[in-house]
Amino acid sequence: MATGLNLRRWLRAARPPEYTVVFVCMGNICRSPTAHGVFRHRLRQAGLAARVGVESAGTSGLHVGERPDARAIRHAQARGVDLSDLRARGLTAADFARADLIVLMDADNEANARARCPPEHQHKLCRLTVFARRHPGVDEVPDPYYGGPQGFEQVLDLVEDACDGLLLHVQQALRPAPG
Repeated sequence: MATGLNLRRWLRAARPPEYTVVFVCMGNICRSPTAHGVFRHRLRQAGLAARVGVESAGTSGLHVGERPDARAIRHAQARGVDLSDLRARGLTAADFARADLIVLMDADNEANARARCPPEHQHKLCRLTVFARRHPGVDEVPDPYYGGPQGFEQVLDLVEDACDGLLLHVQQALRPAPG
């Protein structure tokens, strides 16, 4: 009996997600891991963690293998979001084919990703701020790296807002078509 139960758990865990989101900033140590952690947290709360894959990446390879910035970890933790298990990686060609959405933090990283993205996958790229509801008119998540604590709080405010909107978008995408 225990073996059958473990097999079912393994099969559930081995099943690829129905939908995959990749968050992207420059170094993958501040904004994109913050979005990754917040969205993962929202998915768990909504009971969708097993159905939706969440990743983050950077358009540069400057910080590959590093943990998120300690300030990002600290500020997220204060809001109940854990980033400590995340590690920076670069955006890859495989991401464009595999992901359903590639969510970018700003114009520079969007331009970089679009230049690398094959034409058949361009429709998957968008900015995170398109999903924001409480921050109308904001079109970028600013990089907090060179600023103080308020920059990390501002990023969290924008990311939490946009991830709430993104969650609604993903829930709609997961619903079976009527018929």
